[in-house]
Amino acid sequence: MEIAIKLFQFILSISILVILHELGHFLPAKWFKTKVEKFYLFFDPWFSLVKKKIGETEYGIGWLPFGGYVKIAGMVDESMDTEQLKQPAQPWEFRAKPAWQRLIIMLGGVTVNFFLAWIIYSSLSFFNGEKYADLTKFNNGIGVTEAGKKMGFRNGDKIISIDGKPAERLENASINILLGDDVTVLRDGKEVTFPIEKEGVADVLKQKEAKLYITSRFPMIIDSLASPASKASGLAKGDQVVAVNGKPTPFFDEVSTALSENKGKTIAVEVLRNGKQETFNPAVDKDGKLGVAIDQKALAAVVTDKKYSFGEAIPRGFERTIEALTMQVKQFKIMFNSKIQGYKNVGGPIAIVKNMPVDRDADGSISINWAAFWSFTAMFSVWLAFLNLIPIPGLDGGHVLFTLYEMIVGKPVPQKVLENAQMIGVIFLLGLMLVIFGSDIFKIFAGKL
Repeated sequence: MEIAIKLFQFILSISILVILHELGHFLPAKWFKTKVEKFYLFFDPWFSLVKKKIGETEYGIGWLPFGGYVKIAGMVDESMDTEQLKQPAQPWEFRAKPAWQRLIIMLGGVTVNFFLAWIIYSSLSFFNGEKYADLTKFNNGIGVTEAGKKMGFRNGDKIISIDGKPAERLENASINILLGDDVTVLRDGKEVTFPIEKEGVADVLKQKEAKLYITSRFPMIIDSLASPASKASGLAKGDQVVAVNGKPTPFFDEVSTALSENKGKTIAVEVLRNGKQETFNPAVDKDGKLGVAIDQKALAAVVTDKKYSFGEAIPRGFERTIEALTMQVKQFKIMFNSKIQGYKNVGGPIAIVKNMPVDRDADGSISINWAAFWSFTAMFSVWLAFLNLIPIPGLDGGHVLFTLYEMIVGKPVPQKVLENAQMIGVIFLLGLMLVIFGSDIFKIFAGKL
């Protein structure tokens, strides 16, 4: 059931994005009286699931859910249909239109993607507001994992800025740190700026929950006992762990570290109960856990729930779109960094489906988290806009590059060059798709996905 819901969300999101992206090409093409032969959701090699011709355009749904396309007459595209191009250009063909009109047609898709993300983010800010862990409320600073320490952080640091820009939200900061160069923290009462060590970034990216390398620092107060061993240990709801094996551990991150160092052992745990300190000897399991649930009140105390008026939501939506676009650009920097080797963590459609957001109710039932779904769709829309602008033949960016060349030089790129470039681009993109799919499949068998 869960995988079905996740798959439905993925297909729905992709369908919305593809239809609107292709509509961004379709509408200006029709406006400039250019013949559009096909408008397809998904690709249709050999056959299509549904098709119907209305006027001069065939509308359909293909069986290969990797995108979609509009086939514009007189254009070198992924269909590689060059027979039409051997004939003299007709006034209703793409190649017969002025360069500025062709440029608008080609930029229509990414323009729609950008504005769609802006609209979604603005709507989310207006209707849902934004909940985030506010770094300014981290009175005890941050707790970091070993990977976080390798990056240069210390427990108790208070993050001030990343690459010179103020840091306010943990959710954004944890990603920006991975993509950044240096960070400024308040440490022992002094501002300290240090470079972000890439070896630590690489370690963080290897984790399944990469964002959790930084957390708010809070005392460990037991909310409930979740295992028979913990119930038999003498620990109780409301106990605050203050020391492990005689070593003071006032914060959860210190308790967690002590437990991981004593996996499978029986330890001495000192707790504060009703104002008095008592000692118990629980067993630590093989995963470094005590089998207890932690009181979440301290985590809730650092959360800010910000509401936006309609007038505030529109510029905030634009800011969120630019933030998402900036992150996409920065990811390329770490993807090919020799120390980080971010390309090893690239996920394809299978990984995306597996990580689609869902809500789990108290009774165990699963439902769609629509706010998370639309947030994902907005982010993915920005990603598609950025990806399509990369100047690779076969993508919109390749067509834009050749058109700009024509506008600057004053003469079009030779037809044969366009055809060869398109063929190379299509082969490259198909090869990249196979590599990404292969990576997903390998990770499934290796237990890393």
